[in-house]
Amino acid sequence: MMAQVDNVVAGIDVAKDKVDACLRSIAERPVLPSTAEGRRQLIAWLRKHKVAKAVMEASGGYEKEWAKALRKAGIEVWVVDPKRVRNFALSAGRMAKNDKIDADTIAWFAETFKERPSEIHDADQEELKGLVKARLGLVNMRARLFQSDHGATGLAQKANARILKQLDGEIAKLEAAICAKVKSTPELAERAEIIASVPGLGEVSAANLVAGMPELGRVSGKAAAALVGVAPYDEDSGKRRGDRHVKAGRRWVRNAIYMPCVGAATLNNSVLKAYYRRLIARGKEPKVAIVACMRKLIVILNTMLTRRQKWDPCCAIAVS
Repeated sequence: MMAQVDNVVAGIDVAKDKVDACLRSIAERPVLPSTAEGRRQLIAWLRKHKVAKAVMEASGGYEKEWAKALRKAGIEVWVVDPKRVRNFALSAGRMAKNDKIDADTIAWFAETFKERPSEIHDADQEELKGLVKARLGLVNMRARLFQSDHGATGLAQKANARILKQLDGEIAKLEAAICAKVKSTPELAERAEIIASVPGLGEVSAANLVAGMPELGRVSGKAAAALVGVAPYDEDSGKRRGDRHVKAGRRWVRNAIYMPCVGAATLNNSVLKAYYRRLIARGKEPKVAIVACMRKLIVILNTMLTRRQKWDPCCAIAVS
């Protein structure tokens, strides 16, 4: 195999049935089918041009098989946020959009922003993430059906009851699979055990965080809070001082830990409860105070996982 060159980056635009690949230094722009043979051809093309990194957008799951094949072939893969790439294109005045242009834009984006994307790839963690997100999808479906069941009568009510029962069974199966996956993987099991030691968080919350936040314990507390989307951002200009707002981040992770954090901050966790009450006493709205508690919880968890230590209220109080 030919040696790869660190600064050679390929942009890959992934669609359902094919991909468009681009190296900005050459004119050739192959279009390859979403098949095993297409993946082999892409790998051969990347190796031919000594590509060090292949960059693609998250594309509703269509990118997963491509990323898996490239990583197996020893090629580094970055999966980036489509919104960042599109905003980058617009900021550069690139209004046109098609698959070939998108592949070129992705490569340009990766060449410009050379930092490694935040999300850490691990096969076991990716499998757990898939199970956790599937469970959350069914839980949300069950909640919507349960709400719509109010006022239903007769045949409609019976149909809803059967579906709810089936959903409960499928959710239970996924929870068993999640538990088995965590226990069978020492690294995941250790991280989940540390997270679950926090009063107010249980096995489900631990699995959600292990699956959705592999960076915990490996980045700064500020970076961890930003990844979840609970870090406040400035809105200042000149002498104007605007309100701070949280934005971006991993919505599904944030949604998954919101209610557990509410319970921890109002009932179960002495450290977060004291912090929540101080914020309320200072005039903060309850939802604002809960988001602040979420940020504090993420920073505490990040510190615990960095130190590989379970919950200690004295240490947690000292974490800001």
